[in-house]
Amino acid sequence: MAADSKTEKATPKKRRDERKEGNIFQSSDVVNVVFVFLSFYILKLIFPGIYETSGNFMKRFISLAGSITDLSGQSVGKYGMEFLSAAARTVLPFACICMVTGIVMHGIQTRFLFTSKNFRPKLNRISPLQGIKRIFALKNAIELVKNLLKVIVLVAIIYTLLKQDAVNVIRTMDMSISASAAYTFDMIISMILRVSMVFAVIAFLDYLFQWWDYERKIKMSKQEVKEEFKQTEGNPEIKGRIRDIQKQRARSRMMQAVPNADVIIRNPTHFAVALSYDTEKNNAPVVVAKGVDELALRIVRTGEENHVAVIEDRPLARSLYAETELNREIPSEYYGAVAEILVYVYKLNKKMR
Repeated sequence: MAADSKTEKATPKKRRDERKEGNIFQSSDVVNVVFVFLSFYILKLIFPGIYETSGNFMKRFISLAGSITDLSGQSVGKYGMEFLSAAARTVLPFACICMVTGIVMHGIQTRFLFTSKNFRPKLNRISPLQGIKRIFALKNAIELVKNLLKVIVLVAIIYTLLKQDAVNVIRTMDMSISASAAYTFDMIISMILRVSMVFAVIAFLDYLFQWWDYERKIKMSKQEVKEEFKQTEGNPEIKGRIRDIQKQRARSRMMQAVPNADVIIRNPTHFAVALSYDTEKNNAPVVVAKGVDELALRIVRTGEENHVAVIEDRPLARSLYAETELNREIPSEYYGAVAEILVYVYKLNKKMR
């Protein structure tokens, strides 16, 4: 096996870089199916209004046809503008809804990404060898099979529908214009819905294939992952973010230990040190939390909420904060002062019980 074979999943950084280049995962079939479903559902809702507007215009046009005597440029322009106005009222609402639907569906898949990099000329696009490779690529073979399947399904559904409704289609010649139009419209909608349902299955399969193909293309070799890790670790900004995250996690763990502390020694507003003493595990009290300023106030507040004794001793609080690391036993020179405080706290707790 080649040492640089791409077997590793793409890292978040690799995915961000691909997105910046305009290489994103999307399935046009999913967009098209949703677009068709929504468009024709909306068309079915607004069709009565379209039919009424069109009918009123046709009635007016027919009534004017027998009475028009002036065919000057001005009158023709007037009737032309009237026709365009009626057509706009009929078509524009539906066209606008369809346009917005298409934009929103594409935006949902691409997260409204816009990049000009895909429009830049690339020499490999005009390479005959690359062109031949693209022709015989797996993705293009799948596209060919998919499109052939769509054509077969479309022809089969139209043939079946016309065969079933052949008698009714002939009867439309004896119907009124409104009844004939309504029947024809319902038949077209029925046909489109059947086609769309089959296309929805194809779109789902296409979605799975596009996802698999995209993940395959952006895979990385182990060497690429190592190189990216080195670059990322060497970036001062990334290092700073990592340190911040580590500090936040350490602080969160520290605050979780405060409710179990035996006592909190504080300098009223600037320093706070939480101590815990387990005689079976430790030889001396351990600093389980410490902080200055706002963090000190948080430690005190958390302790008070959990009924931990808070003792004010300015020199001791400052000394313990400065000389004792987190989760370490206090220095021996403070044993006496801390022991007095712990004895006082234990007696206080007994009285409260």
